[in-house]
Amino acid sequence: MTVRITRQKILSALAVTAAAGLFAQAPAPAPATPPPPPPPRLELPAASPAAMLKQRVGMTDIEVVYSRPGVKGRTIFGGLVPYGQVWRAGANAATTITFSTAVKLNGTNVPAGVYALFTIPGEKEWIVILNTNPKQWGAYQYKQADDFTRIKAAAVALADPVETFLIDINDIRDDSATLNLAWEKTRVTVKIEVDVVSFAVPKIEAAMAAEGPRKPYFQAAQFYFEHGLDLQKARAWIDTALAEKANPYGLNLKAKILEKLGDNAGAVAAAKRALELNAGKDAGLAKAAEELIARLK
Repeated sequence: MTVRITRQKILSALAVTAAAGLFAQAPAPAPATPPPPPPPRLELPAASPAAMLKQRVGMTDIEVVYSRPGVKGRTIFGGLVPYGQVWRAGANAATTITFSTAVKLNGTNVPAGVYALFTIPGEKEWIVILNTNPKQWGAYQYKQADDFTRIKAAAVALADPVETFLIDINDIRDDSATLNLAWEKTRVTVKIEVDVVSFAVPKIEAAMAAEGPRKPYFQAAQFYFEHGLDLQKARAWIDTALAEKANPYGLNLKAKILEKLGDNAGAVAAAKRALELNAGKDAGLAKAAEELIARLK
């Protein structure tokens, strides 16, 4: 039997085969090789750890950002830190100091703002520098032309060495404090003065003029007494506070106000009443009252 394959049959067979190939599943691509994992982050102790100091003095916020190198058996001043050369007062980035209000440093007026803090150490005296370019690394870009001010400060020898460089704010009062730099066997101190009266008095006057009870009579009288302001106002305020509730602390303050006003008899009477109400509970108050009575007798 002879099978005849015509040209038309061949073309039809090829078409069927091609169509079947369109619907055949393509082979899956080979999986991509995943990238290698990143190396673990290496975190080691810093040679000079970063530090931040925040302190309020009166109504002024002060912030110091610096790094703290260690002595580590080295000679620091006159060695690692040469005398007579600009030093960044720490390590790494330049030390910065920020004042939220205007201040005085060793009597020099300094506006509110952010400053780079540099120093020039000397054997007996340092120069403390406030520079207007706070974004510096070390003192490598330091320019004297950018200085706001240079302040002289005495260098004091320490009996007990300080291993890690330290900046602190101490001796805090309502209107003053000290900025201290200490390292190895040296400490340098700069006096900070703030104008707390200009900020506080308007707030006190507004509070006392406001309507309503429970005004801060004691606090207002104490502030006026401690800052040498209107003592007649202070006396009136403490009398009002005591009329609301007699207590030994208010009476002790009244005694001190009356002493300043020259009313010795009234001061002694208030101090004696303070002792009666205290009844030995607060030894410090009792001592202050007894000393006032002895002083005015």
